[in-house]
Amino acid sequence: MITVIGFNTAIDRFIRLDSLRPGEVSRALDEQVSPGGKGLHVAQTIAALGERVQLIGLVDPAHRNMIGRQMCERGVLFHGIEIADSLRTCIALQDATGQITEILGQGPLLDVTQQEALLRAFRRGVEDSDLIVLSGSLPRGFESTIYAELAAHVRDAGKRCLVDAGGALMRHALEVQPFVVKPNRDEITELFGRPIADLDAAVAAARELHARGVAMPVVSMGALGAVAVDDSGTWRAAIELSDVRNTVGSGDCLLAGVTVGIARGLPLEEILRLGVACGAANALAEETGYATRASVNALAPQVRLQRIEF
Repeated sequence: MITVIGFNTAIDRFIRLDSLRPGEVSRALDEQVSPGGKGLHVAQTIAALGERVQLIGLVDPAHRNMIGRQMCERGVLFHGIEIADSLRTCIALQDATGQITEILGQGPLLDVTQQEALLRAFRRGVEDSDLIVLSGSLPRGFESTIYAELAAHVRDAGKRCLVDAGGALMRHALEVQPFVVKPNRDEITELFGRPIADLDAAVAAARELHARGVAMPVVSMGALGAVAVDDSGTWRAAIELSDVRNTVGSGDCLLAGVTVGIARGLPLEEILRLGVACGAANALAEETGYATRASVNALAPQVRLQRIEF
């Protein structure tokens, strides 16, 4: 069993526009609404690849049935902590050129009782699982040290923890040396305080994270691919795509593939291949944050791997 912590469940709205001009009226050509949040994206893609997975997050009365039905249909065991307030909304606006502008909602403000309900579910999840994924932002009310505390709990239980977060959440989590961290280009740039604009810079950053005690840092770089490091060496992986439709959630799907690869005991290069194939599968589809097994299997042989020598 894999447990995914996606406390800040969202409702994703992907809207296509003719154009997006600040200060002017824009009319939607079409709109897709689906359950979202980084953790949910990770969990449903893990399930699509055939692994047992449970997701711990929030649910509100208005979306309880929609989220529960989708998670059930996709094979995710969903432990939803219900709140009276509304879930956050994440909006992605795509103009005619394909450029995407994202607006990420803040999420509800949780009281101590609601926070403790999520943490109890987390502790039960650790008991059930060998891999625990901490993914995305948090609802308001939690301290920025909470991922570090959860990762330390996972470590002390003798389990492996994967962290995908930005800002202070990631900085604090690094202090307890989780098994995997997966920053994207913006997050690793913020973390190191210097531009990480190409794969060479990403390799250097990943190696530095490994030297700081992270067993398997993975840095995702969008269309440039991804790099990963462990004790066996350093690898790059990339794939060329010609018909990109929706890149929102591709990093989440990449993390799902990495998680599945670790669960299956694959070598680093094959873990990275699976992750990049999952990210690519999402980018070629219309839905946000989901990769089907058939599309991943079709794309995996197209992923180019390169071992980077020290």
